[in-house]
Amino acid sequence: METKLIKINLTNKNKVLSIASDLIKKGEVVAFPTETVYGLGANALDENAVKKIFIAKGRPNDNPLIVHISDIKQLNELVEFVPKEAEILIKKYWPGPLTIVMKKSKRVPSCITGGLNTVAIRMPNNTIALGLIKKAGVPIAAPSANSSTKPSPTLANHVLNDLNGKIPLIIDGGKCKVGLESTVLGLSNGKAVLYRPGKITKEELEKIIGEVELPSGQIKVPSSPGMKYKHYSPKAEVILIEAKIDANESKDNFLGNVKKIGLNEDSNLIGVISFTKKIGFKNEFFFNNDVNLYAKNLFFALREFDKRGVEKIIVEGILDEGFGLAVMNRLRKAASKII
Repeated sequence: METKLIKINLTNKNKVLSIASDLIKKGEVVAFPTETVYGLGANALDENAVKKIFIAKGRPNDNPLIVHISDIKQLNELVEFVPKEAEILIKKYWPGPLTIVMKKSKRVPSCITGGLNTVAIRMPNNTIALGLIKKAGVPIAAPSANSSTKPSPTLANHVLNDLNGKIPLIIDGGKCKVGLESTVLGLSNGKAVLYRPGKITKEELEKIIGEVELPSGQIKVPSSPGMKYKHYSPKAEVILIEAKIDANESKDNFLGNVKKIGLNEDSNLIGVISFTKKIGFKNEFFFNNDVNLYAKNLFFALREFDKRGVEKIIVEGILDEGFGLAVMNRLRKAASKII
C-alpha cells in the first residue's frame, strides 16, 4: 500500500479533508493531528474499519479505543446516559484533551471497547480533527498513530516512520500543541477514576466534581487506553531518575546518579533529558523547569534519540503533581530501569 502524506494549509484544507473523509466513509483508516498527539482514525461504527486500526498498529484487540466526536449530538447516540458530572466537565473542557468513559449504547461495536460495557469519548480541540469528523459524518475511533509500544507521534513524520505502507493517508498539520495523550476519566460506576493522567489534571478535576480516585492493583482488563500494555518505549534503554520533594536535593540526586553511572558526555550513544539544570551532554534536551515544555517535547525527544542512534537515555524525573503526574506516567511506562 502506498502511504500519502499531505501537508494541510488554508488553501487546500477543504480538498484534503474531503479526500480523508471519503477514505473514512469507504472503511479505510487515516492519520490526522489533534491537539494532543496524532491519531489513527476509522469509522467508529464500522467494525471492519476499526479492525484495520489494530492491524496497522499491531495493537492488542482488548485495548479499548477512544471515540472522537465533533458535535455533542453524537455523544447521546454513543452512551446510555450522560452523568451529571460529565455534563459539567463537558461544558468546561470540550473541545479539549479530556476523555470521559461512560456506559456505552448498543450502537458502539464491542471491538471499540475491548468487550466492556463502557466507551471512552472526547471532542478534540483541533480544527483539522473536528473538520474531518464533521465531513465524514460519523464518530471516529482513533488511538495514537504509532506502532504499538513506541512513543506517540507528535509530528506527521513520526507517523510515516511507523506506519508507512500500512495506511493510505497521513494529514500533516504540524506539531501537536500538548504533546501527551488526553486525560482519561471514568464516570461509569458512580465514582470518578483517573485512568490516564493528562493535561487536564487530577487537581483541576477535583475542584469541579470532588474526589477523583486513581486505579489500584494490577490491570488485567484495561478500562481505558494506555492502562495495561507496554507503552511509549524508544529503541534505546531508558533510565529514569525519580525526583525528590526538595528541589535542590532532586537536582543533586540527578547529577549524582549521572556521574555514578559513569557516562561519557561526548558519546553519541548517550542521551540525556534534564529538567532542573542543563548538564552539557552532546545529546541533551533541557526543559528548564517547564512542565508544559517537557510534556510537549517528551515523545519528540525519545524519537529523536532513536533517530540519532542513541543506545541509553538518562531522564530526570519530576514530581507527581499537576501536569507532572502525566509526564511521569509516560516516563515510568517507557523506562527500562527506575532509580
